[in-house]
Amino acid sequence: MYDAIVVGARVAGAPTAMLLARQGHKVLLLDRDTFPSDIMSTHYIHLPGQARLQNWGLLDKVIAAGTPWITKRTMHMDGMTFTPPDIPVPEGYSVDTLCPRRTVLDKILVDAAVDAGAELREGVSVRGLIWEDDTVVGVSGHIGGEPFEARSRIVIGADGLHSIVARGVKPDEYDAIPSLSYAYYTYWTNVEDTGMHIYFFSEGVGILIFPTNDGKHCIGVGGIIEGFKEFRKDVEGNYLKALERVPHIAEQVKQGERERFMGTADQPNYFRKPYGPGWALTGDAGYHRDFLTGLGINDAFLQAELLANSLHKAWSGEATEEQALAEFQKKRDEFVKPCYDVTTHMASGQAVDPIKFMEFGMAIARQFPQPQPQTANA
Repeated sequence: MYDAIVVGARVAGAPTAMLLARQGHKVLLLDRDTFPSDIMSTHYIHLPGQARLQNWGLLDKVIAAGTPWITKRTMHMDGMTFTPPDIPVPEGYSVDTLCPRRTVLDKILVDAAVDAGAELREGVSVRGLIWEDDTVVGVSGHIGGEPFEARSRIVIGADGLHSIVARGVKPDEYDAIPSLSYAYYTYWTNVEDTGMHIYFFSEGVGILIFPTNDGKHCIGVGGIIEGFKEFRKDVEGNYLKALERVPHIAEQVKQGERERFMGTADQPNYFRKPYGPGWALTGDAGYHRDFLTGLGINDAFLQAELLANSLHKAWSGEATEEQALAEFQKKRDEFVKPCYDVTTHMASGQAVDPIKFMEFGMAIARQFPQPQPQTANA
């Protein structure tokens, strides 16, 4: 019997399992994949998320894996270029940012959960939940074709946008907005600029460029949802055509090599009630927004910390589970709602102005954890 079964071992599930295990709880961590492995995702770690990695003692590992520091961030809007101001950063943390590949980051997080004492099972297909009356008491599925069951005090769905845990518990959904944009990206060699660049064009097209691991750059092209069907008719051709708007990048990629394209228009925006009898949701399973603003990893880390602390509070007798998890939902929504609103505004193709960027930056700044500095960019 486990205290918690965490379904999904990536940027939401692995930290949740790690933190609960560090607090002395018995945790089973499950994932359908094996690690390291890739997944379609944002890469950018906003500074509060980076601070959490630092507090957890994992930032050095991300840097040691060859993840380059990004020291310059530039916005380009129909010929106008500006550098967004740095958000306020508590003493002891770097203002430079990181965009690790998920093959790197997720493996570090999974290993940290195991090192903390969580039991990891990879290659697991979770098929459903085990119920007793109206309470979830475990999960069932297959490992290597063999059936398995496991039981726990709580089952945590950290299994993404199409969470099987969420499908099973059918949580209330609120503040929902259908998909607003699409995007395709891949990784290129031979790109020279080491900064991050975001290009917005009045026709509803955007380009994102940043350096990542293995000496490669991730370059994404996207736009408002109305352009998706036409774009996907010829992904490579339309992608390269979009890059021609930035001639020096278009020329560099002609001499480089790329990996396969990854892309989607499946980006619904929603909040879900993140708990009920015997279950909880975290990461994209409980809250999702368009990936235009690169909030996924940051939000996952924030929720992992909030949820682990709430469960520990309940299990140590400081509050009932209902009280503790209601507080988790309240804090989650208070922290992320301002960023959600700015993200959906931008993703809808509405004009982006400096005031919106300032609102976004201040909302992110409020998400910093208490400083426990261990590493800073020298």
